[in-house]
Amino acid sequence: MGFRPSECAFRFTNSFPRQPVLRARVMGLGSGIPIGDASRGLCGGMVFAVRDLFEAGRKPPSDATHPPPGSPLYRYLVRRLFQSWDLPRGVLRYYELQRAPDTDVVRKLRRRDGLGRITLVDEWPRVRLELDSGRLAPLGIIAARSRDPRKLGLNHQVLAYAYELRGSTITVRVYDPNTPLHRADDVEITFDTADPAGPVSFTHNIAIGGRPVRGFFHSAYRWSDPSPIPA
Repeated sequence: MGFRPSECAFRFTNSFPRQPVLRARVMGLGSGIPIGDASRGLCGGMVFAVRDLFEAGRKPPSDATHPPPGSPLYRYLVRRLFQSWDLPRGVLRYYELQRAPDTDVVRKLRRRDGLGRITLVDEWPRVRLELDSGRLAPLGIIAARSRDPRKLGLNHQVLAYAYELRGSTITVRVYDPNTPLHRADDVEITFDTADPAGPVSFTHNIAIGGRPVRGFFHSAYRWSDPSPIPA
């Protein structure tokens, strides 16, 4: 595939200053209504934009500083951020999985699948198919364990680009927008597929503040022309 985060991803990390993600223009309000907080991250926009650029055969901009609000790159990242959420289905998927138990739960002869089984049986084969086909695979990382929708922001998005299989152990190499460039090629998630019923242990070095990876799913992606991104 030829993808390496140190060569094919943005020079800056997902550590934007506190500022509105966008401003909704309203008649009579010149500056518009601020929406969101960029300091909480634009990871989905960065992941989708990196795949867009790679599929277009383009290198990312060489600038290591964060794009300012209103710049072509910033607007592109924000647009792709919202598209990465695949509203409303994608957000509901995050919420469904962060509420899921880690292991299978059987009550009255009915099984509720745990997040381990969902990841290994349902989601990993989709990711593997993408990678085996020579395509990058965006992943929605489930780090939260909560019924509180306000915890959705604790989850994350990364971009899988390779994997290694040793027996039943799989190591997935990912681009993590939170990880600085000098360590970008060393980020990975490792898990064992031997027992989908769980508990499934995921070890990782993704920069998510020490939170665990409980599981992941394959994010819906559609290519977008990255020509608005300056060279």
